[in-house]
Amino acid sequence: MSVTAFPQSPSYPPGNPEVLPPEQERPDWLGITVGATFLAGAFLLISGKKRAGLVVTTAAAAVTFLDQKETIREWWNALPQYLDDAQRLLDQAQRTVDDLAATRDKVRAILNR
Repeated sequence: MSVTAFPQSPSYPPGNPEVLPPEQERPDWLGITVGATFLAGAFLLISGKKRAGLVVTTAAAAVTFLDQKETIREWWNALPQYLDDAQRLLDQAQRTVDDLAATRDKVRAILNR
């Protein structure tokens, strides 16, 4: 009984396992910057410097929005539907409050007789 050897590739010599160097990801400098800026804004807000904290936090949000253009575009396109839904909800709440006020007036009129 004989054992058949597997053919070896010339770029992969026997006895030397192929070691691939780990792929090094480049750091996300924009994400690091935005995170640090949000953190600085939070510290400013906590320390009582509200105006400076709001300015720094707004700047971090603006940089985030610049990086996420496609997401902002999707939100902008979806915004009219959300506003319509919010308007419908507010109208419904207003009708409910008006109905409750009318019912309250009727109950007061009945109880005051």
